[in-house]
Amino acid sequence: MSTESHNSAHNAGAVPEHDTVAFETRDVKARTIYVYLAVLAVAVILSYVVCVFILRATTKMAVESDTPPPPVRQEMGKDYLTMPPEPRLQGVPGHRTDPQSDLREKLQEDIQANEQAGWIDQTSGIAQIPVEDAMKIIADKGLPAASTPPAEKKKK
Repeated sequence: MSTESHNSAHNAGAVPEHDTVAFETRDVKARTIYVYLAVLAVAVILSYVVCVFILRATTKMAVESDTPPPPVRQEMGKDYLTMPPEPRLQGVPGHRTDPQSDLREKLQEDIQANEQAGWIDQTSGIAQIPVEDAMKIIADKGLPAASTPPAEKKKK
């Protein structure tokens, strides 16, 4: 094992030189990057300005070429111009009913229909009973047995 320092060997601290190997003094030139960034910023700003002018020009052309609505539609009032045509979705402005109240009314009607007793067809013997009573009857007696389907005939 050597006791000599590795740095004390030939030309310690000097840049290595070789005929076929070259080293760059600096990897990246900051000035070039700054120039590219400046050009990019100018290009973005110019494209924004061009887009604004194009938007203004097309909006002006659309307003000029737009024909006014016929007198029949103007007589329908402001609501016709601002609201979509009927039927409108529930909950949008201009709709007369509230979706939550409609749901509550529908649920109440369904509950009342499930709790009614009465004849559907008295001549056929079909009656309507409350769901809770029907569930108790099925729990006590069980469901009727399912009929077996008729056997298929063999083809010859």
